[in-house]
Amino acid sequence: MLRILLIIVFTAPLGALVHPAAWCATVVDTAGAPAAPLSRVASAEADLRGAAGERAERESEPSAAPNEPIAGRSAGSSLNAHASSAAPVLLVLGDSLSAAYGLPLDQGWVNLLQARIEANNLPHRVVNASISGDTVAGGLSRLPTLLAEQRPQIVVIELGANDGLRGFPPGRIQADLIRLVEQTQKAGARVLLAGVRLPPNYGPAYTERFQRLYATVADETGAALVPRLLDGVAEDAALMQDDGLHPTAAAQPRILENLWPVVLPLLEQSSSGPGA
Repeated sequence: MLRILLIIVFTAPLGALVHPAAWCATVVDTAGAPAAPLSRVASAEADLRGAAGERAERESEPSAAPNEPIAGRSAGSSLNAHASSAAPVLLVLGDSLSAAYGLPLDQGWVNLLQARIEANNLPHRVVNASISGDTVAGGLSRLPTLLAEQRPQIVVIELGANDGLRGFPPGRIQADLIRLVEQTQKAGARVLLAGVRLPPNYGPAYTERFQRLYATVADETGAALVPRLLDGVAEDAALMQDDGLHPTAAAQPRILENLWPVVLPLLEQSSSGPGA
């Protein structure tokens, strides 16, 4: 049998060379936001795609297109092996920014939070349920099981970045976040909402609408708010990995400092019983 090998050569400036999956991938904003290339996202995330992340994404976003920013790294464990099983739980429900993407897990801000809690003689046990590439819808699908199994007193919600990177309508992201917060509060937990910002290439109209939604969700639900999780980090290239999206190990203490003044009162207010 005669086989013909067809070789297609792509030519591009050196700075434009990206992960092959990104050559044909764009974000489509159904709300009218400008399309944005997924080059940086695909190259950063695709190599770490695994079974856990793919399964969570299929369940939460059945209509998601291929080559979207999905990765399968999951933190998914309690960080204080010495804490009593009766210790109050602080649950972190996030994406790659909380799953220590590209880093050893013990260098991530969530592990640093557990160490800070112990240094302040607080009893809480931190459970990191973050999955790289997760969306708000993915968090909604996982939330009931997490609430039933962990019975947290405090939940840090750090989601929405991947929704924005895909150009999902801000109104949809906001509505899903409100549902996520309200379901958590209904279970008796206090909520800290951590906001993020998008790269500027998504256009001013879309990025401004996206940035406002976290404050709106906090106002409507009464959740505590950290407006910018990466404040003082995202602006400093030295604190970001080569993909320009994920913080380095050196940035993790700064991220913790952004959160600590808001999470500390929640820790001090909570007692040893679930739902206090």
